[in-house]
Amino acid sequence: MTPSDQSHRESERGPDAERTAGVTAKPGQAAGSGVERRDAERGVRPGGVTRPGGGRSRPAWRSLVFLAVALLLSVWASLSLGSSLLSPLEVWRALVDNAGGDPLVRVIVWELRLPRTLLAAMVGAALAMAGASFQALFRNALADPYVIGASSGAALGATLAMTLGWSVGMAGFGPLPLAAFLGALGAVLITLLLAEGAGGEAGSVASLLLAGTALGAMLSAAVSFLLVWRDQPWFQVFNWLLGSFSGRTWVHVAVGWPYLAVSALALWLASRPLDALAGGDAVAKSLGLAVRPARLAVIAAATLAVAVAVAVSGIIGFVGLIAPHAARRLFGAGHRRLLPASGLLGAILLVWADVGARTVLVPVEIPVGIVTALIGGPFFLVLLRQRGGRIA
Repeated sequence: MTPSDQSHRESERGPDAERTAGVTAKPGQAAGSGVERRDAERGVRPGGVTRPGGGRSRPAWRSLVFLAVALLLSVWASLSLGSSLLSPLEVWRALVDNAGGDPLVRVIVWELRLPRTLLAAMVGAALAMAGASFQALFRNALADPYVIGASSGAALGATLAMTLGWSVGMAGFGPLPLAAFLGALGAVLITLLLAEGAGGEAGSVASLLLAGTALGAMLSAAVSFLLVWRDQPWFQVFNWLLGSFSGRTWVHVAVGWPYLAVSALALWLASRPLDALAGGDAVAKSLGLAVRPARLAVIAAATLAVAVAVAVSGIIGFVGLIAPHAARRLFGAGHRRLLPASGLLGAILLVWADVGARTVLVPVEIPVGIVTALIGGPFFLVLLRQRGGRIA
């Protein structure tokens, strides 16, 4: 074959040959591969963040630093805003100068606003990371941290403590938080046991979702029955069920942060298994992952985060739905970046929700769960519409 014939045959192969050349290229020829060309068109940059619409983006660590700075500014704003407005300078003096400044301002900052703001940030981060984990685990973008019955179990535990006058505390938890914590853990454990006996593969996604839904309905009915049976004041119960940081002190922060830190670290260490599980059980098994132990480990870490969050703040919805979706648009689907980004965004969201809860109707403070529901409800509907009405 002459050189002219060869060049004529290569020209006849056209663009299809160029596409396949990138797929079959050897490692040394990766610079011109079709994969890299497709990544470039999508805006993927090694070590960076993938954004919709393509184009170059900042490295992931810079975006995470930006979110961390935004969280610090949000905390600072939360310390300034409230029924009594404080200037940034007054907040600074109260934080760093114990001897000088107005004693009343120091009490407002240190004893009233700072503990509840830090607790809001911790709870928001925990719920967001748990939500991102459950969305990957169940391969469902509409899954939230309460998908397998944690909220209903916590509600039943809290209602039992209030209606029966339970006065037992343990490990730093008061009677109500302890009952909510045990209720959440118990509900998830029952969900796992029901899924185990549902037939098919033990602990499968479908079994867990169905068992969690059924158990949640039964536990909610039990809560309603207890309220009617014992004639319990509804305001006291629902004020807690809707979530609030009112009256939270440094005791709640000290009790909650070790559990929340451990669960957040465990979820981040499970980033690679979550990446594999998000692709389905078949993909995870082909990558050598022990699917069932990995799934149970993720459920345990996420449930610990949710149970402690519910114990110290009540039930706060939609944070675990909104923050992971926002983080996924900014950082892509890789959980090594997605989880810390979700945590930071969840913390920012809940800090500002708490600010709104205590400033919108001053001097009345509304439950923070109402604020997150007003934000999350429309967000959920928009997300559902984008998915064409599909919930699976």
